[in-house]
Amino acid sequence: MAKICIYGAGSIGCYIGGRLLAGGSDVSFVGRARVGDQLRSRGITLSHYDERRWHVAPERIDVSTEASTVASAGLVLVTVKSAATPTVAAELANVLRPDTVVVSFQNGVGNADVLRAALPRNTVLEGMVPFNVIEPGPGAYHQGSSGELEIRQSPAMQSFVDEFRKADLPLIQHANMVPVLWAKLLLNLNNAINALANRPLQEELSLRAYRLCLGMAQKEALALLKRADIQPAQLTAVPATWIPRVLGVPDALFKQLGRAMLTIDPVARSSMSDDLAAGRMTEVDWINGEVGRLAQRLGRTAPINERLCELVHEAERADVRPSWSGDALLAEMRAAGKASLNRHA
Repeated sequence: MAKICIYGAGSIGCYIGGRLLAGGSDVSFVGRARVGDQLRSRGITLSHYDERRWHVAPERIDVSTEASTVASAGLVLVTVKSAATPTVAAELANVLRPDTVVVSFQNGVGNADVLRAALPRNTVLEGMVPFNVIEPGPGAYHQGSSGELEIRQSPAMQSFVDEFRKADLPLIQHANMVPVLWAKLLLNLNNAINALANRPLQEELSLRAYRLCLGMAQKEALALLKRADIQPAQLTAVPATWIPRVLGVPDALFKQLGRAMLTIDPVARSSMSDDLAAGRMTEVDWINGEVGRLAQRLGRTAPINERLCELVHEAERADVRPSWSGDALLAEMRAAGKASLNRHA
């Protein structure tokens, strides 16, 4: 029976699960029938921006559409989109053993709380996936940026740590994941900008106008976090509070600084950009929208991130996907900020 179950066979779930399989772990997947058919016929092909490659043969793939698959698992990694978390929590509540450990490897900051509320008998841990994964073809998954998995420390998780080490996916463990999740969310504020730009991440971040949009979104979030007494963790070579300043430097200088901060494959795009390309609903409400909810709790506003949410939702509904220029998007962000100032003057 499977020791580890990936609940959500999307890009992140198939990449992490595939790496664990390649490392020798016993892994099963729960996902859509379409993905299951692909994996059973093609196996899983994995690649890394540093040119490493792995392949897991089709006969080693255990994939199902049924939640009952997790009944035998000692560890469940939840990798579904945030909107699906309440549904998954209810499904897991019906089939999990009480000693099964559940890890949320999802975007946003509140998914583990949703799972924990539905699974009071289980150990539920916050996790964070820092890197980008794209799907270049059916059954193929490519890690396009750097970073290591991070997770809340728990005695219940220690028996699985070696499984990740064997897969060369070491777990960085933390007593408190809140600063880590918010630090990741600060970086993910670029997902909306990248989706609206409709360019590869490396190309988008090479242009100062887009970076200034990201800097504005991050400054807004950082001010709210300071008010909430949350100090985001340092996930890159530059502390989170310094990043907006670095984003504003000229393009030539940022090219050097950015390379030191984060390695990004030239073909990588944000998951939000991939969602728009595929006609799927995005996770913008669990990323930029999370900043807006924090602002509401503090009796404040977050006009930059709220406007980014609106623009992404407009793009979701559009017949033709928009491709915002950096200058046009920056003007939109400045207008949103100015309108907010005028309302509160």
